[in-house]
Amino acid sequence: MNLASFIFTTLLVFQAGLVVTGGAVRLTGSGLGCPTWPECTSGSIKPIIHQAQGQLHSWIEFGNRLIAWLILILAIASLVYIVKRLQSRPDFKRLRLLAIFQILGFFGQVVLGGITVLTELNPIAVSAHFVLTIPLIAGALALRHRILDRKIVYLAPITRTLTVFVVSLTFIVLLLGTLVTGTGPHAGDIKAKRYPFEARAISWLHADVVIALICLIVALYLLVRVSESEEVRRVFGRLVFIFLLVSLLQGAIGYVQYFTGLPELIVGAHLLGATLVWISAWQINLTGRENIQEERVGK
Repeated sequence: MNLASFIFTTLLVFQAGLVVTGGAVRLTGSGLGCPTWPECTSGSIKPIIHQAQGQLHSWIEFGNRLIAWLILILAIASLVYIVKRLQSRPDFKRLRLLAIFQILGFFGQVVLGGITVLTELNPIAVSAHFVLTIPLIAGALALRHRILDRKIVYLAPITRTLTVFVVSLTFIVLLLGTLVTGTGPHAGDIKAKRYPFEARAISWLHADVVIALICLIVALYLLVRVSESEEVRRVFGRLVFIFLLVSLLQGAIGYVQYFTGLPELIVGAHLLGATLVWISAWQINLTGRENIQEERVGK
């Protein structure tokens, strides 16, 4: 693995890992394991022995904060690499902007993290914390895709339009998922507020949109198979198929967690699945482009 592959792959992994570790904070009831901000507890940036919140809860919350700082280091390394080595590339300004966005995203997460602690895990702040991660993961994936020169294919206008619609609906599914989470029992602390929604109603709304998304992914896959070139079918069709499989597995986990009473391990798996669904969705967005020169791959 060369330096570029290490930096940009690790940045993507840590951005996704921030979601998973944030879920661990919530599922273990460690949301206020570090009850102050920016310190963990009064007078100390890290957990202290005999802290009232308990060592396990304190270190789980503190570990999530550390992941954010590691992301900042990787984001700065990304910017330095781009400025030092890629100035001659025609997309240099775009790459630099994506790296700067990763750095700014860190500060946005820090502010939202502070608001989350100071409002004692208000579900709006918790949801915003997750929602900000969605474009940051997309940006990290875009950096990796561009800098490592991953394959790009050109789609027919109707295929590209359906792709954009599928990716947009995926984002909506994730937003609805935050409402389900903010209504459910795993708040991060027993005293935390919840959204004033009826849990069953919001869960089924989320599930209905997921079903619609899966139907559209199937439609996209069939469209690619019947109307695109062999090259597009091989490269883009494979990614759409992977996206379909990930989404089906994620949907299955969602139903299992709902009908088994939301056990922590399955909820954690569902959170990881949500991250993989978004990565899969954004991967097809990056790979399948509209050819403005009307010159199709494979022809």
